[in-house]
Amino acid sequence: MNIPREASGTNDGEAGKREQDRGLSAVLLWSCPDRKGLVAKISQFLFERGGNVIDLDEHVDRSDNTFFLRVAWDMRGFSVPPDKLNDAVAPLAKEYGARWTIRLNDRKRRLAIFVSRLGHCLQEILWRLELGEFEAEIPVIVSNHEDLRPIAERYRIPFHVFPMTKEIKEGVEADELKLLQRENIDTIVLARYMQILSPAFVKKYPERIVNIHHSFLPAFAGANPYRKAFERGVKIIGATSHYVTDVLDEGPIIEQDIVRISHRDSLDDLIRKGRDLERLVLARGVRLHLEDRVLVHGRKTVVFG
Repeated sequence: MNIPREASGTNDGEAGKREQDRGLSAVLLWSCPDRKGLVAKISQFLFERGGNVIDLDEHVDRSDNTFFLRVAWDMRGFSVPPDKLNDAVAPLAKEYGARWTIRLNDRKRRLAIFVSRLGHCLQEILWRLELGEFEAEIPVIVSNHEDLRPIAERYRIPFHVFPMTKEIKEGVEADELKLLQRENIDTIVLARYMQILSPAFVKKYPERIVNIHHSFLPAFAGANPYRKAFERGVKIIGATSHYVTDVLDEGPIIEQDIVRISHRDSLDDLIRKGRDLERLVLARGVRLHLEDRVLVHGRKTVVFG
């Protein structure tokens, strides 16, 4: 297991800001069967090596007796050098049967944004990046249409168009993956990208493809959720940010939000209100991912907000 040398903090949120302000820091995400003394054991491990804890949060899922932890610490004065962190943690993780990752904040994550014709989610991500809320870089925007090229040009980000049909899908995805590899992309953000990624594509970026779906999942998965909601006469609509898996719209959920509607709202009203939710929910999901605040546990997540 190699340590991804990536960003783990942003200006959005006091904990993330503290981590960033203190210089080089590390974040450990950990899950294992619950037992007494785990927080003390991990804290002692860091203390003995000179680690100053910046932020610590933990949770126990009583349904399956699983312990989850996120801890960030200042690497200044830490006796273990960054390139030896995995070796140092591995014996402790083995002892407790843990699933774990460590990330350092010494390099910004590199995001690829995938879009189609709707630009509201793309605009939100680029705006927040410009404001400094995301500790990330966006070296490329990928689309299956030309419509949003002006937005990319406004932000001086290379815009790559890959027209997509079922007949050429495999070859197009192969070309897209070559581009992502060339640009050293860490995470893909689907900002209303109206294409279904193949299992082979998804496999290349496990738990690193963040999607926005325009409904409160698991309700109204798939296409045309606003029309389905309108026809059903629902009183609440929502948006869901989730990781992409092989099963459409069933990946582990990162963030959700809702807005109330009534019989007075038309289908166009639902779409308008929903777009406000989509851009905000996607931005929150991206931030949580960038700050390493999401632990995937089967079909669910534990999110340390």
